[in-house]
Amino acid sequence: MLVTLEGLDGSGKTTVWERLEAAREEGYTFTREPTTSWYGEAVRRSIETDGADPLAEMFLFTADHADHLQRVVRPALSRGDVVVSDRYSDSRYAYQGAAIEDRIDDPVAFVQSVHEPFTRPPDLTIYLEVDPETAVERSGATNKLEQLAFLESVAENYETLIDADPDRFVRVDATQPFDAVREAVGSIIDRAQDME
Repeated sequence: MLVTLEGLDGSGKTTVWERLEAAREEGYTFTREPTTSWYGEAVRRSIETDGADPLAEMFLFTADHADHLQRVVRPALSRGDVVVSDRYSDSRYAYQGAAIEDRIDDPVAFVQSVHEPFTRPPDLTIYLEVDPETAVERSGATNKLEQLAFLESVAENYETLIDADPDRFVRVDATQPFDAVREAVGSIIDRAQDME
């Protein structure tokens, strides 16, 4: 089973992911995007570069995703592990879709079309939901992907993705106290495993 944690920057998903990783061991593979590979390093360098071309950046993210699938995700699934990824393809669709919206008609569909031939869709996506204002306040707006207007577009893209695949997404109110969010996410994963 492939479980992905998604949400705006500042939603708390990385902290939830870290706590899950610390609590669960055998039979789980915890991973994240961008990865720690050289592809992921190229992505991080691009994020920190204000003048980076957003279309080129989208393809860097896509390269990192492709490598991640072949190196980590598919082998772990083949072993029978539950893979829990902090960000995955939906982040590409939502974030890079927002980044290229001035350059491409229907940018989310475009990014999806680039991924479709090779990606492995998640079985379950947990969306940690916060409003863009809270996301900016929590994240500190430290880079171009954490600015309010940008995150408003990202949030709209996530809503489009959720509307298109409501059975895969489960919303969690990420404005709750952290322990409640962590427990909710853990319970959702446990229930999904029980249903397999």
